[in-house]
Amino acid sequence: MAAAVHRHGGPPGALAGRAWHDLVMTDVNGLSIAILGGTGDQGKGLARRFALAGLQVLIGSRSAQRAQEAADSIGAGASGDDNAAVAARADIVIVAVPYEGHKALLESLKGELAGKIVVDCVNPLGFDKQGAYALPVEEGSAAQQAAAVLPDSRVVAAFHHVSAVVLMDPAVDKVDLDVLVLGDDREATDTVQKLAEVIPGVRGVYGGRLRNAHQIEALTANIISVNRRYKAHAGLRITDI
Repeated sequence: MAAAVHRHGGPPGALAGRAWHDLVMTDVNGLSIAILGGTGDQGKGLARRFALAGLQVLIGSRSAQRAQEAADSIGAGASGDDNAAVAARADIVIVAVPYEGHKALLESLKGELAGKIVVDCVNPLGFDKQGAYALPVEEGSAAQQAAAVLPDSRVVAAFHHVSAVVLMDPAVDKVDLDVLVLGDDREATDTVQKLAEVIPGVRGVYGGRLRNAHQIEALTANIISVNRRYKAHAGLRITDI
């Protein structure tokens, strides 16, 4: 299998009475999606695409006012509140906060995130005059750190290489991208693959166990280098599947 780089751009809270297993790999319609750090570029871009696809989107931030302002700018029925409030209300929670505050935020939301699919898309990166580089993480990766902090959640790693510029560009109808999805819970990774595919043009591809998330997070530094050299918004496509 080869990777090609292209230029482009507890139970679920809202689904009481519906069988969670019945939705896996068949339907993500009706799911509510919270995005912690949804006022940042990546989080806001994902929120926009999910809202346009008709999902209920809840944007989280440390400031409920900033979260609502971001939701208002997206429209399509998105709403905003503080991180704890949206984490408690959502079926799936995406973590899109800066790495510096990653662990502390998740530690503060253990109760709200218990039993839920938590999708970590945080890239632990540093920057210097030579460009971007991967930072060491004691647990191995940001996703593994999330799993260690949230033992009662179903942690999945995904959406690391999605260009925020492309997600926010109204001229881009289809996003030319495969999203690599990693995790140890098969039902959770299957569901996140389907979630990725509500974005037109995107395909969700299983990328291995959570222990392999480090390579995926670190690869973002390489993609940033590609973007800078070629003035592009690069993404990945996996061939032969």
